[in-house]
Amino acid sequence: MKQKKEGKRELIIKTASQLFQCQGYHGTGLNQIIEESGAPKGSLYYHFPNGKEEIALEAILLMKKQVLEEAQADLNKKDSAVEAFQFHIEKIAVEFDKKEHMEGLPIGLIASETASTNENIRCACQSAFKEWQFFYVDKLQQFGYAKEKAEELSIAINAMIEGGCILALTSESGEPLRIIAKQLPLLLKKEE
Repeated sequence: MKQKKEGKRELIIKTASQLFQCQGYHGTGLNQIIEESGAPKGSLYYHFPNGKEEIALEAILLMKKQVLEEAQADLNKKDSAVEAFQFHIEKIAVEFDKKEHMEGLPIGLIASETASTNENIRCACQSAFKEWQFFYVDKLQQFGYAKEKAEELSIAINAMIEGGCILALTSESGEPLRIIAKQLPLLLKKEE
């Protein structure tokens, strides 16, 4: 019985995550989460007594984890910072070429629409951005960048990915992200 409840909880979070990524926080209603997840209404309120905000916070945690796992896998496959980050961004671009569900994409949409109206969600998004940036700093340092330079680059890369995702979403194409990937050699050029 406990396993079933955990399964429904995870299904609600995953469904909400996908909806928030595609429609935003305000564009997604509890009834839609219930309908698309197939979970009974009582199950939603049992697992998330504080409602939509609680679901959003859990969805952000899920997205943060998914992006970190994908970034780790992608960046570990290449031998230089340029190749690694280009590979990572190009993989994200492919997701925007698909017309069906996109999953595990960055959280710019939910962050931008709630930053000034919901402090808890703003903080959760900020935490996700910072954790991704900390990971990028570590990888950049492994590729030979000084800590201060790696910290600056991690913010620039994260901002480029998030902005590129918004552009890709609105253009229904991964091309904006591919253009960003193509420009990375200029950004990641090491000073001699």
